[in-house]
Amino acid sequence: MKIDVVFVNPGNKKITFQNLGVDLAAVEPPFMIASIAAYLRNNDISVNIIDSNAENLTPEETAKKINEINPLLVCMIVYGGQPSASTQTMAIASKMCTIIKQNCSMPIVIAGLHPSALPQRTLEEEDVDYVIEGEEQIPLKRLIEVLKNNLSLDEVPGLWYYKNNMIVNNQKPKLIDNLDEYLPMAAWDLLPMEKYKAHNWHCFDNIDERQPYGAIYTSLGCPYKCSFCCINATFGKPSIRYRSPKLVVDEIEHLAKEYNVKNIKFIDEMFILNENHYMKITELLLEKNLDINIWCYARVDTVKKDFLPKMKKAGFNWFCLGIESASEFVRDGADKKLKYRDIKEVVKSIQDAKIRVLTNFIVGLPDDNEKTMQETLDMAIDLNTEFFNIYSAMAYPGSKLYDEAIEKGIKLPSNWGDYSQHAKNQLPLSTKYLSAMDVLKFRDKAWQEYFTSKKYLDMIEEKFGVKVVEHIKFMTSKKLERNYEN
Repeated sequence: MKIDVVFVNPGNKKITFQNLGVDLAAVEPPFMIASIAAYLRNNDISVNIIDSNAENLTPEETAKKINEINPLLVCMIVYGGQPSASTQTMAIASKMCTIIKQNCSMPIVIAGLHPSALPQRTLEEEDVDYVIEGEEQIPLKRLIEVLKNNLSLDEVPGLWYYKNNMIVNNQKPKLIDNLDEYLPMAAWDLLPMEKYKAHNWHCFDNIDERQPYGAIYTSLGCPYKCSFCCINATFGKPSIRYRSPKLVVDEIEHLAKEYNVKNIKFIDEMFILNENHYMKITELLLEKNLDINIWCYARVDTVKKDFLPKMKKAGFNWFCLGIESASEFVRDGADKKLKYRDIKEVVKSIQDAKIRVLTNFIVGLPDDNEKTMQETLDMAIDLNTEFFNIYSAMAYPGSKLYDEAIEKGIKLPSNWGDYSQHAKNQLPLSTKYLSAMDVLKFRDKAWQEYFTSKKYLDMIEEKFGVKVVEHIKFMTSKKLERNYEN
């Protein structure tokens, strides 16, 4: 039987993470691809998945696999473990599309957050036949039906394509309204499950047990409008929709029992928001009594102290908090209105419940200067959470910062791969007071300072033991190559 569509998950850990890619970086399963594949399979469309990222396939090896399968359509999906990962993945996705086009005869459609944010540019610049703007499920189903039956492309919602050498586009599809139908349990059987690996910090309690690994969405979107975030590019507006708690927990149980998955990430940018949703998942997990290690995202102002013991018992061991900046003025400019005393109190309440905390910070937001960036680092060191991320502000396509940068003529990376936080030629935003390289140098210095501080390492040894301290020392010994003259 001829396969209707082969999905390709592009990736190149060496390009994206430099020397961190082999031992330190996570390898995440492409849940969105596998769930869309399951939706199509549920609608009698035959599917296959090539996870080039997890299997470390070159573009040439990927093209060879595609020819062996010989599908009707190739679908390149450009997402990532977080919204920003879509743009940085476009560099390898672009190369793969070119090699596939040169070596394979079937048409290519590209979709995902970045192509949805810049559909016309993507069609103009990439070696693809079609671009999907918006959510992929209905457009892909209809495109395959059109190709199989020689129907008109104007029947495919959200499709950008060439007609008589002119770019045309069809109306963007409406947001899907039933996530259980359109985002069903993923086709895990089509993925190389033995290849996936959790983040190092996620497994600090068992640092040698990072595999196997699962990652799922329990909801789509975010109701907030942070200027640096591009999450809503695919959806077109701030919003949030939910999968049913039963489906979510059934999927976790499936991963645990069929694939022995213990480490699980909830990909949602805003998991801890609607207590009717996340506490129902918590209660159902308690009923299943699974041995799992979950991490999820939360906002400081949505964490409820009374729920924490029950969540810990259900397997929630890590919360990731987006704090962004110590300066209320800088944070307010990024649509984040939080007080430091509230942040410190919430972090303590989470840790008191024996749940670990990862704090996310951003330097180089438009109102940042040297003083406010130092205040951000000082706050992070004062909080001394179990892990810490500090990012340079980037103008990701689909974000308000990107629109502002284009409007003001601010210099942006010339290569999509240089949007990676770990790229040699990363080019963050300049601020009102600092150059892009001022920001990047501070970010790299801050990262080293946090993870090499005696205060932090003593806390890690007390909570996780000497082995994890040695792992962190190994991590900090891996210096990124940077072009600070960019």
